[in-house]
This record gives sequence, C-alpha cells and structure tokens, in this order.
Amino acid sequence: MPESALLHRLDGIDARFEEVSTLISDPDVISDMKRYVRLNKEYHELEQLTAATRRYRSLLSNIDEARQLLEAESDPEMRQMAREQLDEANAELPELEQQIRLLLIPADPEDSKNVVLEIRSGTGGDEAALFAGDLYKMYSRYCEKRGWQVAVTSFSEGAVGGFKEIILSISGENVYGTLKYESGVHRVQRVPATETQGRVHTSAATVAVLPEAEAFDVEINEGEIKWETFRSGGAGGQNVNKVESGVRLRYMWRNPVTGQTDEILIECTETRDQPKNKERALSRLRTYIYDREHQKYVDDIASRRKTLVSTGDRSAKIRTYNFPQGRITDHRINFTAYNLQAFLDGDIQPLLDALSVAENAEKLKESEL
Repeated sequence: MPESALLHRLDGIDARFEEVSTLISDPDVISDMKRYVRLNKEYHELEQLTAATRRYRSLLSNIDEARQLLEAESDPEMRQMAREQLDEANAELPELEQQIRLLLIPADPEDSKNVVLEIRSGTGGDEAALFAGDLYKMYSRYCEKRGWQVAVTSFSEGAVGGFKEIILSISGENVYGTLKYESGVHRVQRVPATETQGRVHTSAATVAVLPEAEAFDVEINEGEIKWETFRSGGAGGQNVNKVESGVRLRYMWRNPVTGQTDEILIECTETRDQPKNKERALSRLRTYIYDREHQKYVDDIASRRKTLVSTGDRSAKIRTYNFPQGRITDHRINFTAYNLQAFLDGDIQPLLDALSVAENAEKLKESEL
C-alpha cells in the first residue's frame, strides 16, 4: 500500500481514540456491561494503533526534514547528520508500516477470551486414549510456560491410561487468540506399547478450542435448568463417595441455526464444593451455547478463506506426530519440524507463531492492505 493510502486509512484514529477514552469513563456506559467491555477492548486496540500512527508520522516528518537538509546544506557535518537521520528513519519505516497494516485489520473479538479446551480420543482404541493423554500434558506444559491457569473440569480415563475425554478450563492473557489454531484432528504414528511385532500404528485424537462465554454473551433461563447432584468418585479425601459434591445439569435449548431443540447435559466434579461445581457447570453451559450460536459466524469466515488456519471444520486433520521420524507436520501451512519430544514437552510456540503469520498474511490479502 502506498504511503499516502496508508496515511488516508489512519485518518480519524486519534479522534476515535479520544472519543472511546471519554466513553469508557461515562457512568452510563459503565452501567451497560456489554457495551463497556466492547469499548474497553476497542480502547486497548486503538491505544496500540494510535502509538504506532504517531511514530509513523514522526518518521515521515524526519525523512522530509533530512531530505530538505541534504538539498539545502553544504556543511559536511550537517549533511552527514541528515544522511544518518534519513538512513535510520528509512530502516525503521517498513517494519512499522507492516505493524500498522496488521493493527488496521479488525481484531477477532474472541481473541482475548479464556478457553474451554476439549480433548477426545478418536480412532485407535487404547492407543488413541494414550495419545489424548500426551496432548493433555503438552498443552498443560505450554500453559505453565505462559503463566496461564489450567483447571480440569471433567475427564474420563482410558482403559490402559490416557483419556477417552478430558475438558480443561484455561485462563490468562489472549488465550483464545493463541490456542484457536489447535482445533481439529491430531494424528499420531508410532509403535504402541502393546504391539509385539514393532509395527507403526496410526491413531487420532480431536481437539476443540472454545472461547469461554461471559455471563452477558448468552441468555439462559436458569429457572429451566434441571439440577442433579451425585457423589464424586476418585481416590482420597473424606468427601469422596460421602458427600454429593458432583453436579449434573440438563437444559433444553433451541438451536437458532437448525431450529431443533436439543437437551444439553453437563457434569462437573472439579471441586469438592457443590456451589463451585454449579458455577463452573453454568460457565460450561454458557460456553457450549455461545460456541454453537457463534458457529455460523465462524463458518462464514471459513468459507471465504483458503487456508482455514484457525477456523472451519473441526473434523479436518490438521497435524501429524510421527514418532519413528521424530517429526511434527502441520498440514495447513506445510510446517515440518524434527523436535517431536520438545514439542510434546510444551515447546509449541514456533508453530503457533507460524500459523499466526499465515493467518495475518491471509487477512492482509483479504483487506487489500
């Protein structure tokens, strides 16, 4: 994009930033939580863009001044100073322009949300459950490195280890914006421990990354929720199998896309405190409904994209973990690395960065920036 066109796109940024700054301190806006949250997110986005815009205009001004000095000055020292100023500004300009182009792309409103991450074993029987357990450890280690909080909401163990299903609640900064690329089918190729002839088997597990819904994102008639309590299973603790701390909710919900009425069933045994389990079950219910109501929007985006980096069909195979070769391959962007063990130990940031770059390039192309 030419310099003049980029400047034209930046017109009004300062004025909008000042307007939003005023609005988020308005008592009427603060009392409207949904509007306040939306404006607060816009404020933080505009804050970055405003700072970059001011720096960009300052660089352009420095370039003009340096060029004028070179044309008008005959003093060698002044000309040398002007050349250095011009070289420094021209060196910084391309990177700053790219940063501004990315900031001009409307941010996904979900990116700042916390996440409900669901891992389920797929084809492969016991080996698939073991692989689901490996994925759980991988994400847990990655979250620990990022300083995010991880809580296991519910799980069902496999017969020989691992998990048939495990659901996590992950909270921190920009969690969904980082992990949204992980939704899809993860395939593993390795020799199972039960294989006597050393043959490589292929198994799979599915990962779903859902943005956690806030209380005001969806409307739920809590009077229509049917609650049940039950005794939690597991080892240790005086409350286990004695106090009905586990909760189960049933809720009839009309799907706005299909028009069908579905019964949603959610269990939570995460804590030994029944009220806390109820609160977390409600949070999962909101996330479940929000995700399905939001799916049409997600599908619309996916239909316009070629790479389907972060959206689209969750049944699509996105990645292969090949143990004999020590290889990870992400099939969406043809990314291959040979550090499988480090990857499973939570060193997944390089791939997430590559996926982010690919999606941003796609967005830039779409927005003609």
